[in-house]
Amino acid sequence: MTLLGRILKNRRAGDTHTAWNLPHLQSAESLTLTSRHFGDGDPLPLEHCLKNIGGDNLSPHLAWTPPPAGTAQLLLVMEDIDVPIAKPAVHCVALIDPAARELVPGALDARQPAAGVQVLRSSIGRGYHGPGPIKGHGPHRYIFQLFALATRVESTPGTAQPNRVRPRALLPAITAPVLARGRLTGTFER
Repeated sequence: MTLLGRILKNRRAGDTHTAWNLPHLQSAESLTLTSRHFGDGDPLPLEHCLKNIGGDNLSPHLAWTPPPAGTAQLLLVMEDIDVPIAKPAVHCVALIDPAARELVPGALDARQPAAGVQVLRSSIGRGYHGPGPIKGHGPHRYIFQLFALATRVESTPGTAQPNRVRPRALLPAITAPVLARGRLTGTFER
């Protein structure tokens, strides 16, 4: 795998196609997103990485400042912008009750999400999927993006329920006004 990582070293998705840069998800960056497990730009601890590389695939603690009045739902998206494909890999998508102010470790588990959390499909599957980059590819950035939505995400065009739609179809279909947003970046390298 190290050879493959070196071959693909300069190929990276970039942040152009992240949820953060979608025109309809723009807003003031007035939410502050933090974690007890890593600081912005710091490495994610191994326990938050995939099991096949020695981690526990445990979603990290996340906390945020109160969203603005009128927030009906929070949308959390985690993307790897350094994956060697055309668009970032979506590692997690979740809808969160607006009264929540934090997610405890493991809250994004597909089988047992925390109260007030609805985990949706990602590029990889349902729930949280931690870092597991190609060995030798260099550092990967994992961006946790939190959006305060003015209305709930109930369905997408064609009346598909949010939990049945892939993220690349769901994210562009969100029509709720974004009242605030914030992000936190963790890194990981093998």
